[in-house]
Amino acid sequence: MLAATNPTEEHVHSTFASRYVRAPVPRFKMPEKSIPKDAAYQVIHDELMLDGNPRLNLASFVTTWMEPECDKLMMAAINKNYVDMDEYPVTTELQNRCVNMIANLFHAPVGEEETAVGVGTVGSSEAIMLAGLAFKRRWQHKRKTEGKPTDNPNIVTGANVQVCWEKFARYFEVGLKEVKLKEGYYVMDPEQAVELVDENTICVAAILGSTLTGEFEDVKTLNDLLMKKNEETGWGTPIHVDAASGGFIAPFLYPDLEWDFRLPLVKSINVSGHKYGLVYAGVGWVVWRNKEDLPDDLVFHINYLGSDQPTFTLNFSKGSSQIIAQYYQFLRLGFEGYKNIIENCMENMKVLKQGIENTGKFNILSKDIGVPLVAFSLKDSSKHTVFEIAENLRRFGWILPAYTMPANAQHVAVLRAVIREDFSHGLAKRLVAHIEQVLKEMDGLPSRLQHKKTERETQEEVFRYWKRLVDRKRAGVC
Repeated sequence: MLAATNPTEEHVHSTFASRYVRAPVPRFKMPEKSIPKDAAYQVIHDELMLDGNPRLNLASFVTTWMEPECDKLMMAAINKNYVDMDEYPVTTELQNRCVNMIANLFHAPVGEEETAVGVGTVGSSEAIMLAGLAFKRRWQHKRKTEGKPTDNPNIVTGANVQVCWEKFARYFEVGLKEVKLKEGYYVMDPEQAVELVDENTICVAAILGSTLTGEFEDVKTLNDLLMKKNEETGWGTPIHVDAASGGFIAPFLYPDLEWDFRLPLVKSINVSGHKYGLVYAGVGWVVWRNKEDLPDDLVFHINYLGSDQPTFTLNFSKGSSQIIAQYYQFLRLGFEGYKNIIENCMENMKVLKQGIENTGKFNILSKDIGVPLVAFSLKDSSKHTVFEIAENLRRFGWILPAYTMPANAQHVAVLRAVIREDFSHGLAKRLVAHIEQVLKEMDGLPSRLQHKKTERETQEEVFRYWKRLVDRKRAGVC
C-alpha cells in the first residue's frame, strides 16, 4: 500500500505504553531517542489489535494456521538467508526436494536419476514473472533464428486473470490479449483464446482455480485446440498453467483431470505454497517441463558467497523459513494428509454453500469442482448491494470481499468466501447466521439506491467501500 501523503495526525499515542513513553511517538519520522523494548512492543501490539482476525478473513487464499512444531522450525530458520547456498546447503537440498516432489505431483517427465527444473519464489507473482520471462526469451530466440522482428510479444489470457499477469505484461513490455467474460461463464473460453493467438504470442496462460469463482479452466481442450493451430501455422505456441490455488487441490481430488505436464503444450506451472500448499505467506513455486524450457541466458552464476551458485529469481535475499515449512508439510502430511485436508475443506464449503442457498436471497456462481470457495451474488439488488452486506458483516469480524466481475460482465457484483483448513462447520453455520441477521436488518432500512446505477457509479461504490475500510483502520490508531 502506498504511504499516506496527507496524514491527519503526526504522532502515535499508546495508552498501555505510557508508563514508559511520556511523549507521543512520531508516526512518519524515526524517533530521536531509543525507548524501552517493552514500550516498543506494546506500542506495536496495541496498533495491531486493530487488524482483522486472519482466521475470519475469508477474502484470502493464504494459509493462516500451521502446527506448533512447524512454527518452531520456521523460527529456528528465520535468520538464514535462503540465497546463501554454500553456507546453508541443507536448506538448498530441502528446496530441491520440494521442487522434485511438486514436479512429480504435476507429472513432469523426470527420469529416476534426473532432477526437476524449478525454483522456490516469493509467492506465485514472482513465479509467474519468471515463467513469463522464460517464454518471452524462448520466443525471441526462435524469432531471431527465423530472421523475424522480436519487438511485439503478447500473451493470451482470460479477463479473469490475477493482477500479477497484468503486472508482468506492463513491467516486461508484453501485450496482454484478454478473452472477455460473459454472464454465467466466468473463465477463459479456450476456443476464443486460440482465436486470439498469433505469431507473436509467447504463450497462452490458463488458470487452475480462478480468483473470482474458483473454477478450473479447461486446459485439456485448450491444449488440443492449440496443437491443431500449431500444426497449421508452425508457431509452436505453448501453455503456462497458473495453478496458484488449484495446484495443491487437483492432484488430490481430481487425479484423472488432465491439466498438467501430461499435456504436451504445458511447458511451465506455478503454484502457491502459501495457499493450499498450507504454508504461511511468502512461498511459491515454478517448475518447467524440461531444461530446454528455461533458457540458459536467464540463469546467473555468482561466486561471491563462497562457491559457484546458479540463481534464477527476481528476488535475491529472502528467508529460509517458508522453504523449510513447505518441506515439513510434504513430509508430515504426505499425499494422504493433503487429500484429507482438501476433502475437509470441500465438505465445509458445501455446508456454507447450502446455508447461503437456503436464505433464498443469493445465486451461487462458484462450482462444486474447483477451489473450495463460495462466490455468490444477490438475486435482487434493487434495494441493497453486496457491498453493503460486506460492510455490515465487518461488525462480526468477518472479512468477505465484494467485487464486480471483469469485462464483459461488470454488471455482476459478487461476494466470495474462501474456505481454508482452519474454517470449520461451526464457523460456516455462524457465518450463515450473521448473513441472515444482516439481510434482516437491511430489509428494515431504506434503500441507498435511488436509481439504476451506471457502470461508473458501481465502480465508484467499490472504491468507496474499500476506502472506508482503509480509513477506518487509520482513524482507529490508539
